[in-house]
Amino acid sequence: MAGKIRKILVTGADGFIGSHLVEQLLLEGYDVRPFVFYNSFNSWGWLDTFPAKVKRSLDVFAGDIRDPHGVKKAMRGCGAVMHLAALIGIPYSYHSPDTYIDTNVKGTLNVLQAAKELGVSRIIHTSTSEVYGTAQFVPITEEHPLQGQSPYSASKIGADQLALSFYASFGTPVTIVRPFNTYGPRQSARAVIPTIITQIAQGAKVLKLGSLHPTRDFSFVTDTARAFIAAFRSPKAIGEVINFGSNFEVSIGDVARTIAEIMNSKVKMTMDNARVRPVKSEVERLWADNTKARKLTDWIPEYAGLAGFKRGLTKTIKWFKESGHLAQYKSHLCNM
Repeated sequence: MAGKIRKILVTGADGFIGSHLVEQLLLEGYDVRPFVFYNSFNSWGWLDTFPAKVKRSLDVFAGDIRDPHGVKKAMRGCGAVMHLAALIGIPYSYHSPDTYIDTNVKGTLNVLQAAKELGVSRIIHTSTSEVYGTAQFVPITEEHPLQGQSPYSASKIGADQLALSFYASFGTPVTIVRPFNTYGPRQSARAVIPTIITQIAQGAKVLKLGSLHPTRDFSFVTDTARAFIAAFRSPKAIGEVINFGSNFEVSIGDVARTIAEIMNSKVKMTMDNARVRPVKSEVERLWADNTKARKLTDWIPEYAGLAGFKRGLTKTIKWFKESGHLAQYKSHLCNM
């Protein structure tokens, strides 16, 4: 069925992962309708950085994922939807949890309901490794208990369960893609890797960071984009939750040291209380088991292990240091 689908709606297309996914879909010959967040600047987010010829070919829909009528209108004529639109900043979810429910839960309901009513053939829903909370066992399989340790992760658990409920109740052809920590060009400074790179690139000798001991499983963004497409193409993935991670664990402190080494910089690290999560909310350990992804979709990360991580970091650093990119980041501020 996926092989016959050419028109794909991508929500959150203006964002970090979404823009890379749009790029990859275009490279593979798909007709993409990017759904971007409506704003008075007529900004398409990272899609605005695409070559002019590519931008002219895009069937961009500007709207709000919280508006069911706009979502349904955007989805008309599409055979599939890849749903990435979400609020993702964990610190901001402590500040404004209502908006996370509206966007992440209600927004997902709007996508599911529209897809059901329009008879869309495939729905790829984006989850997050944060739904697992601190690992109770490693590597983390899809059977790991879900733990809402922040309002953000709780909203994503709710969205995931809604997606599964539509599959169980109506046979809606949903796949839940659960990426672990994605990094790469265009990532927001809310994430730790851009925070480290931008501080060093702008001359900092003392890095202001959150907790240094937690571990994460990082995936380079092109691997994550490929994961969405692999899940979309696999009929065995319908009704499934699938982890996509590199199966490699590294501490935040070691991430900072590795980046400093690649950038030939000698820096010290200090904990900034504004960047530290509440104790019970901190996810101490994430490490993905990607066996199911390999089995159901044949997806294999190209940037796996320490060597792959360093290659991905090198590409990311190069992008941040290119003309104009670094100027878009405010490394002196704690970005919620």
